[in-house]
Amino acid sequence: MPSSPEQDHPDQDHPERRANPTPFDRAGALDRLASDAFDVLIIGGGITGVGVALDAASRGLRTALVEKDDFASGTSSKSSKLVHGGLRYLQQHEFRLVYENLAERQRLLENAPHLVSPLPFLIPLFGRDGAVNRGVARVYRTALRLYDLTGGIRIGRHYQRISRQEALAHLPTLQTDRLAAGFLYWDARTDDARLTLAVLRTAVLDHGAVAVNHAGARSLLIGAGGRVEGATIAPDDGDPFPVHARVVVNATGVWADDVAALEGRGHPASIQPAKGVHITVPAAALPCDIAAVIPVAKDRRSIFVVPWGDQVYLGTTDTAWDGPLDDPTCLPEDVDYILGAVNAVVTRPVRRADVTGVWAGLRPLLAAEPGKHAPSERTADLSRRHTVRADASGVVTVTGGKLTTYRKMAEDTVDRVVSLLDQARTPCRTRDLRLVGAGTRRRTRPELASECRPRSTDRAGVVADHLAGRFGDETPAVLALTADHPELLGPLVPGLDYLRAEAIYAVRHEMACTLADVLERRTRAMLRDARATATAAGDVAALIGPELGWSEERCRQEAEAYAGAIRVELERAGLASDATVPGGHS
Repeated sequence: MPSSPEQDHPDQDHPERRANPTPFDRAGALDRLASDAFDVLIIGGGITGVGVALDAASRGLRTALVEKDDFASGTSSKSSKLVHGGLRYLQQHEFRLVYENLAERQRLLENAPHLVSPLPFLIPLFGRDGAVNRGVARVYRTALRLYDLTGGIRIGRHYQRISRQEALAHLPTLQTDRLAAGFLYWDARTDDARLTLAVLRTAVLDHGAVAVNHAGARSLLIGAGGRVEGATIAPDDGDPFPVHARVVVNATGVWADDVAALEGRGHPASIQPAKGVHITVPAAALPCDIAAVIPVAKDRRSIFVVPWGDQVYLGTTDTAWDGPLDDPTCLPEDVDYILGAVNAVVTRPVRRADVTGVWAGLRPLLAAEPGKHAPSERTADLSRRHTVRADASGVVTVTGGKLTTYRKMAEDTVDRVVSLLDQARTPCRTRDLRLVGAGTRRRTRPELASECRPRSTDRAGVVADHLAGRFGDETPAVLALTADHPELLGPLVPGLDYLRAEAIYAVRHEMACTLADVLERRTRAMLRDARATATAAGDVAALIGPELGWSEERCRQEAEAYAGAIRVELERAGLASDATVPGGHS
């Protein structure tokens, strides 16, 4: 029987755990996976899988998680980085889904205030000769009113109509001859990869879960009567070994059907992957002080424009994908689509030469049920709901859903796990469970920053604010690395605000094992400025290599391989030297 959380798992606010993050250790995790038996083994280290790990461990279940690549390396680091209800779902009459999304948004604002923050959105209204169509304005007003009533107002702000001048103050390059007015509404934003990591570290540090990255499930262990009893795990740096568990959870997103195939039984396809592409440009190329929702002409869709420090990111696309799941590609036509949408409404066209970063991810949308027609050929019209399915063999599969609702997905999944374990139902504890970094009391980002100002830099305020928005009350542990090494306060990648200390902390305390782990997920350097990141790869390898036991030769090889992969990605997107203006009006 699983132990009770009160007895064997430290409380979520346990100060000793927070002060000493060493239990999040890969070698120790591998040892425990090989020697311990678990109630539940979760395959997949994206936001859904880590959410299941936290829910299960906080209920007292002996919990393990394995991920074949890095935590959040798939869809969960390549989203639009928004925690939102989904305004467009109202158009599909998905009122219950929007209500659920907004309820989960509010929980995240409370449980991870250092990582999730409110964000205003501008919806510009365009018309002829500066006059908006009354019917269009009425549709938006009705939708936004419903959004507030469905739960949007919980954020503490309600939508409002604003004038053309007010819209231009937020996004000054909008076309003035067509801009008539606008609406403002509120949602929230996050760093998706760091949120995923925070959820997992909360499960491990505060509730005794075991987790390891770069260790994929090679096969399932089948016991008497065809019951699944765990999985064979293959670490990248070691020999395969069995992990024993009473229930296995398949939380692999777009790879769910591949994991289901490990049982050796036929399963109908449950996932329709949809590719979403985002691009990053300097803020000077598209100045904005809040996010915006830009309609895409003749496509019944819209794209987000979201400020990100000295950059702005734009996206997303939404197209069916039937290529390799491990390598979704940003193509020139994807870049054209996004730039064309933006350039149709601005006076200063954004050029391909402005693009500094790209990322492409796959959404695990639910495929049409066998024998039923899909509601549309467009992946944009497929449901963002989730489903949980339990097989008689002891495998629970959770598919669909979205970043915002990961906690509810996890709750539903662990409810099913508990029923398979045939024990008294333990209530979910994650509704009000604060994540690592959130502290025992709610403090604003400025309050955290004021408590954690480094003394050895003239940029103390900027550094403290940056770290507080990424590490919360763990910021002192990051700054402690710089006490005897002030050089670690220097930039990890020139031109970006990530510190060299963050890379060391990522390797020592966040299970980062590769350059990509550090530069794409523990920090977001590659997404923000891919070329600068490629140039800095050698220096970063020399910094973290000794921590990982790399020789000088291996440091060189890792840097060359990583920089080469970045160049290939930019070339496939048509961004090597092309400076044309898709959709421009110049």
